[in-house]
Amino acid sequence: MRQLIWALIGVAALAGCAPEPSTSNLRDPKASISSASLFNAAKFGGTWQVVASGVPGCAGAQKWVWDGTGGYQVSGIDCAGVAKPLADRVVLTGPGGRLAARTGFNGEPIFVMWVDQDYRIAALGTPSGRWGMILSRQSPARPDLLKAAREVLDFNGYNLAKVSP
Repeated sequence: MRQLIWALIGVAALAGCAPEPSTSNLRDPKASISSASLFNAAKFGGTWQVVASGVPGCAGAQKWVWDGTGGYQVSGIDCAGVAKPLADRVVLTGPGGRLAARTGFNGEPIFVMWVDQDYRIAALGTPSGRWGMILSRQSPARPDLLKAAREVLDFNGYNLAKVSP
């Protein structure tokens, strides 16, 4: 019996040495995720400011130039995973703001989960939850619009503590 107790104590001590689970996901990948059903690709084009992302301190502009035929030329800052320069073609892949890049945004599907009626602020992310961000036409973003975008991220399973300005 004594050996069993010591063995259990040893196992418990070793368990404390196990690496922390990965915190790379910003959202619960089992949670449902949606995209903006009334997405207007032409209105989305233009210059956006990254006002919140899963990369602390990643901020800057993204320029989305709509080509009128199903895609954008996107440049600026990429805050998907790590801050890095962004220069890529992003194409519509489905209804409701579902997009794909070749190499930008970690090459993952891009979901425009929400954009306000006047295209002043948008919440973007990916089903895997490896990245998410809020874009605004102005920086700082209007507080009420920022609050609404954060609520959309929360609704789609994002951990808001990991998506910061």
